[in-house]
Amino acid sequence: MRGRIVTTAILAAGFAAILAVNLPGQLSYDSVAQLLDGRTGHYNSWHPPVMAWLLGFFDALLPGPSLFVVFQAALVLGALLSILWLRPRVSWAAAGMALLCLLIPQFFLYQGVVWKDVLFADAAVAGFAALAQAAAHWQHRHLRLGLILLAFLLLALAAMTRQNGLIALAAGGIALAVIARCKDANPAQGGVAFLAALVLSVAISLVLTAQGDGGDGARAELAMLQIYDMTGMLHAQPGLPLEKIRARDPGLESVLRGDGERLYTPTRNDTLYFAPPLVQAISAAPRGLIFGQWQALVLAHPLAYLAMRVRLFGWVFFTPDIVACRPTYVGIDGPPDELKALGLTARIRPSDRVLSRYALDFDNTPIFSHPAFAVLAALGLFLLLRRRRPADIVFACLLGAAIAFTASFFFISVACDYRYLYFLDLSVLVTFFYLTADPGGFVTKSALPRTSRE
Repeated sequence: MRGRIVTTAILAAGFAAILAVNLPGQLSYDSVAQLLDGRTGHYNSWHPPVMAWLLGFFDALLPGPSLFVVFQAALVLGALLSILWLRPRVSWAAAGMALLCLLIPQFFLYQGVVWKDVLFADAAVAGFAALAQAAAHWQHRHLRLGLILLAFLLLALAAMTRQNGLIALAAGGIALAVIARCKDANPAQGGVAFLAALVLSVAISLVLTAQGDGGDGARAELAMLQIYDMTGMLHAQPGLPLEKIRARDPGLESVLRGDGERLYTPTRNDTLYFAPPLVQAISAAPRGLIFGQWQALVLAHPLAYLAMRVRLFGWVFFTPDIVACRPTYVGIDGPPDELKALGLTARIRPSDRVLSRYALDFDNTPIFSHPAFAVLAALGLFLLLRRRRPADIVFACLLGAAIAFTASFFFISVACDYRYLYFLDLSVLVTFFYLTADPGGFVTKSALPRTSRE
């Protein structure tokens, strides 16, 4: 009991300190734009509308991003506190793990930043924590159903927040199916829960999109991904043919081989926007031309495509130049007119500078290393699948989702920003908090075939 009380006190004090240091929140350009979208109720098609809606909801209660940051942090705090009640006893090691988590940037800084990457990771982790509680209280039908509902609402939020967030939702369905089978229940309920949450997330997204600007943000993002791929392949092999574009839009070919090749960098695609002729040519391209040429180029030269994608994934996963991959962000920054409309001013407070310097002290250490967290994820999977308690299965699926989410960036990565794989880091930290809270049972294999062994 004392281990649980001490760990709870550490977590409560730690999150209070996180909020005290970060509030009203750290806001980048995108954060400011989404806050304004939320306040006006008119959503930009380049951003997930659910995040803007949440920002607007909390802004209506208290102007500014403060309540959103509190909500975001509460998701992770709630997940950690719930873990302390999965077993009758809590190891003192959980207190040490809690303190470690709170002292590193993934908690102390990132939980104060208004980014969709953080909201996605927090919602997904909280969803799996609720699912672990459902597994632990399976015999209490009403409580179990309420926890499953909460879990998939949170996973639906995660899926709406990031395009590849569906991976976490699918992993949640798999976890529920496995647990149901272990409890001699129908495993199909995992698929039912997944489909229901998927339908809900699509429906909400459509409703919110109907209040948007009517733009083609999603299509434009896909086109820019394909342009980024093609400029990367041309950068490595300038002689690759672009027959489709040459036949229908020779001007686009000219800027791709000119500005596109010149401005390409594997660290991010933002540099392509520095050439107005290239941006204009992409916008004016006949519908379907960019995809058609990208498809033809990839099918005709798959090794060139894979080599280019290996380089890009190497940057986002290994972050060979951690500073170029922007591991930290502090302050408030955005377009002056949008800041004025929100009643905000661009600023970096002295406390922000101290926080940034503290976070940067972890540069080039395992704390800012996705490969290190991937190794820990593999270790965690081994331990969880060896012991195989019902809640272990849930956290194993969380780690599996984090690994699959990370792997998906092999195909969609357009920048190496550290925050893109924040879900991997957070999932590992929360899972090891769970393991340290109850480290017993790893020496003797505890099989869990079709009946629960708690």
